[in-house]
Amino acid sequence: MRHVLAIAIAALCATLPAHADTAAYMAQQLARYQKYAQAPVERFPMVSLWQWQVVGKEKVVVWTGIETAYLVTVEKSCVNLDWARGIGITQNTSMHVDAKFDSIVFDHQNCRIAQIQPLDYKALRRDEKAAKAGE
Repeated sequence: MRHVLAIAIAALCATLPAHADTAAYMAQQLARYQKYAQAPVERFPMVSLWQWQVVGKEKVVVWTGIETAYLVTVEKSCVNLDWARGIGITQNTSMHVDAKFDSIVFDHQNCRIAQIQPLDYKALRRDEKAAKAGE
């Protein structure tokens, strides 16, 4: 019994630094994207969710195409978004996602979208490519 308890405690301790690393990585990614975030908009067109990346407890970057991305902030009532393994996005208006009306959906939660900021993703990629060329 003590052996099982010791293993459980060791496993718990092993996972704690992983969350800190994840939080640090998400903060780094959030700073990367915020540099290219534009003024908030009320909505964006979306036929399908092409890709997504959680970059904070209330922030997700969603791609609707290869070079079209948005920084989406959800209301603070959302719990454990930073641990989501998959997300969906509601669309109350045909083929559009609206701030204040639509939600990020995961793990049986509907996290209402508070803000949408288009990202200048082409500029981000251009700047990162230039930085690599300069190394």
